Amino acid sequence: MTLTEVLPSIAGSLHTKLEPDVWPRSACAGPDGLSIAGISVNELAARFGTPAYILDEDEVRRRCLDYRVALPDFEIAYAGKALMCRAVLRLMAEQGFSLDVCSAGEVAAARAAGFPAERILLHGNAKTSEDWKAALGYQVGRIVVDSLDEIQQLGSLARYPQRVLIRVTPGVDGHTHKAIATGVEDQKFGFSLRSGAAMAAVDAVLAQPGLRLAGLHCHIGSQVASVAGYELAARRMVEFIGRIRDRHGVVVGSLDLGGGHAVPYLPGEQEFDLTGYAQRVRVAVNYTASALGIPALKLTIEPGRALVANAGVTLYRVVTVKGPYVAVDGGMSDNMRVALYGARYLVRLAGRPSGAPIRTVSVVGRHCEAGDVLATDVPLPSDVRPGDVLAVPVTGAYHHSLASNYNQVCRPPIIGVRDGFARPLVRRETEEDLLARDVG
Repeated sequence: MTLTEVLPSIAGSLHTKLEPDVWPRSACAGPDGLSIAGISVNELAARFGTPAYILDEDEVRRRCLDYRVALPDFEIAYAGKALMCRAVLRLMAEQGFSLDVCSAGEVAAARAAGFPAERILLHGNAKTSEDWKAALGYQVGRIVVDSLDEIQQLGSLARYPQRVLIRVTPGVDGHTHKAIATGVEDQKFGFSLRSGAAMAAVDAVLAQPGLRLAGLHCHIGSQVASVAGYELAARRMVEFIGRIRDRHGVVVGSLDLGGGHAVPYLPGEQEFDLTGYAQRVRVAVNYTASALGIPALKLTIEPGRALVANAGVTLYRVVTVKGPYVAVDGGMSDNMRVALYGARYLVRLAGRPSGAPIRTVSVVGRHCEAGDVLATDVPLPSDVRPGDVLAVPVTGAYHHSLASNYNQVCRPPIIGVRDGFARPLVRRETEEDLLARDVG
């Protein structure tokens, strides 16, 4: 038996303290409930409705600064798929970052935000004609090619020497969920290093007069916590650059090591060792390059989740409580990660204090699926009731991006908060928006 079971009042008081590592640094649990950037969640819920994604803009800036300080000699390209909206893209441009996009729609968002085209990289394993049109029309700086078909297509479409990176599969296991592991053999991304496909891609690019081999790219997965995988991938990629030089007499000058740096979603989960990453990857690249007589390489990384995830908090209202199930007004349409990856989240009563004993519940969504579950085994006060505001942290990445209209539910807004002020960054979707596309 635990102390909180013996003295339930202690459990209630402990629940007023914010868990470390997962909340924005501006979040505060006070006598009237949770606040973010000096604004009560009750005020945010009343003004903007629920569900709502709250984004602490200064938290994003702080995390950008962490990367800039740790990696001053690296190009940092924000992985826009994590959270794509004009306000965030403008913020990244202000930081001097580059941008990773992977569709015509993301190119359009970057263009609308005025993001400099020369600092954009287009990714994707199956680029469509619309993707090519958007990228070439905006004259994005670099395109990451992912198949021999793409190399041929781009070579015939490019109107000027287009700088390209070749995406290489380095055969490195990032030890993450299989749905987001991208550095291993036998998956859809990149050219295999082990099979010789990567060298065949180099041959193909160099044979295209409209293309210029600007560098190599690799990505070993998402939510990767260990630095060792990045270190191994870096060594293998530099060794491949040496083989390209020996075969073609061409010195590849840049190496993009991708992103995927893990963030903690629950208290106690491992933080990514950014300082250790900077030191170990830099040493691996420089030592291997020096041993092979390769000039210093320009290094790029592509963090996305690591810059925005912990800046986000989603607010919900409780709709009903039925036994061990607390149902809210959102669900899998605004957080698909639980259904996709079995992701786990913290949930807390945010709109008021409670001294009630804690009980373990599942927080579930409103959708017509048994799998519409936001969090299981969640400790919440036993007096949680309809109308209460609940908060879920670490929702800044891959929530808005993966949101859907299942059951014709409208997607939530993104509300930016900073220094006691709140503003919509993306407005709430309306039923009129849904019907506007239904032209039948």
